[in-house]
Amino acid sequence: MDFSPVKSFLLGARASANSFLEGYEPLVLVSTPLIGLLVASTLQSVISVLQENGVKATLIGLFMSFIKLVPGVKKYIDAEKQKVVDQLQSGGNFKRENWRSELPGAGLGVGVLDRMKEEKRKDVAWQGKCSGTVYIGGSEFEGHFSLINEACSMFAHTNPLHMDVFQSVVRFEAEVVAMTAAMLGSKTKSSGGQICGNMTSGGTESILLAVKTSRDYMKARKGIKKPEMIIPESAHSAYDKAAQYFNIKLWRVPVDKEFQADVKAIRKFINRNTILIVGSAPGFPHGIVDPIEELGQIASSFDICLHVDLCLGGFVLPFAQKLGYPIPPFDFSVKGVTSISADVHKYGLAPKGTSIVLYRNHDIRKHQFVAVTEWSGGLYVSPTMAGSRPGGLIAGAWAAMMALGEEGYLENTRAIMEVSKKLQKGLEDIPELFIIGRPDMTVVAFGSNVVDIFEVNDIMSSKGWHLNALQRPNSIHICMTLQHVPILDDFLRDLRESVKTVKENPGPISGGLAPIYGAAGRMPDRGMVQDLLVNYMDGTC
Repeated sequence: MDFSPVKSFLLGARASANSFLEGYEPLVLVSTPLIGLLVASTLQSVISVLQENGVKATLIGLFMSFIKLVPGVKKYIDAEKQKVVDQLQSGGNFKRENWRSELPGAGLGVGVLDRMKEEKRKDVAWQGKCSGTVYIGGSEFEGHFSLINEACSMFAHTNPLHMDVFQSVVRFEAEVVAMTAAMLGSKTKSSGGQICGNMTSGGTESILLAVKTSRDYMKARKGIKKPEMIIPESAHSAYDKAAQYFNIKLWRVPVDKEFQADVKAIRKFINRNTILIVGSAPGFPHGIVDPIEELGQIASSFDICLHVDLCLGGFVLPFAQKLGYPIPPFDFSVKGVTSISADVHKYGLAPKGTSIVLYRNHDIRKHQFVAVTEWSGGLYVSPTMAGSRPGGLIAGAWAAMMALGEEGYLENTRAIMEVSKKLQKGLEDIPELFIIGRPDMTVVAFGSNVVDIFEVNDIMSSKGWHLNALQRPNSIHICMTLQHVPILDDFLRDLRESVKTVKENPGPISGGLAPIYGAAGRMPDRGMVQDLLVNYMDGTC
């Protein structure tokens, strides 16, 4: 074959290029492509920031950065932020007066127990007064409280890391995981029959592990090296934490008009780097179950992971279904669900610090583990984030589930679902309030177009109630537990009085946090709000 025409063309092209470029200095020829690469890289970064934060937030951030360069402005802004932090901290007992900073010279011996009882008496009254927080009913000195306390104490010295020594705790963990999996669809044919998992320290760790595992699984499966995940804005803040910890780009998508995950909007964000989408059953803010089946269809069609956050609903929804409540599908019976998190220390009535993370199969879960082969301390492998783990908490979770059984959970679910429906009816009878969406479970959020809902929250706080303030829209919620069953009428009476007080005398009360919550919601510079939160946390822990 004759390549001479091609050769002649290439030689001619080279001559033309040399002729064109000979009029430029060598420095220009070398620097021009470098400058071009720099400009392209800068443009790519700008476009990425605009896509992630939006034009408005980006421009506000740049404006605030320039404003702070003006002499005295940064100092003034910092001083104002500190005033807000001080006001936030004044709402609780954050002054560290007489806090110990050194070991006592002589130990207190068993007298330390009296000291602890003295400190405990300073805690606020929480019985029936808190949103969520304490899920076990009754007094902490009897009944189920006493049972799990004794179980924890019996195994307080144990650590499942030493599985050859504490075989009882290893068995307890395996059985807690298996029993939870059975509740969440492991016995259904569509689950695949390989559901597996581990116990963790709480819902956040369960979510962190599910995200980390999904990242590594998708890297091995599809070679994704710049992972992204997509969550509805109602999804728990643990996903933001996971994104920061594991270097994953996070897309937070607005919910639909029913305050559920917007499936169409999520679909638009999926690209070749997407590793994970998320649904909640229910979401923490409004107690609404996302359309898990539709999310599962998307996950299956794009061959990506789907995590379902059942931290609140894991020990309620399965039993609510059996009681006849219209609960949409939410577990491993749904095709496309690859992992689930469920807290035992909420409606499972286990001791604090117990949660479950489950996976559809062992191939996925293997990416959760960390194995170390080159350590001088020997071969090492660990299933979760913690190496040593408290066997007492695992034993307490096992004791809670075994003591209650299916009948106990059905009875508890009936009680809290009924009181939640009564709460909704009571809220509907207060004309100044409206319920956010259509709650599916035991979390009920409410707002107002008539009064400042945060001022209502301040009045309720002055009456001893501890509720959760929400944003987008401004609202508050209460997570109903067994503690609330006998005192619902008291709550509704105080709420009616609080609404009436704010309606007749609008304006913040002394020491109230309504102005701060309201200002934070309206503040366009979200970076400043973030700084406030960080400074607040730095001063309280």
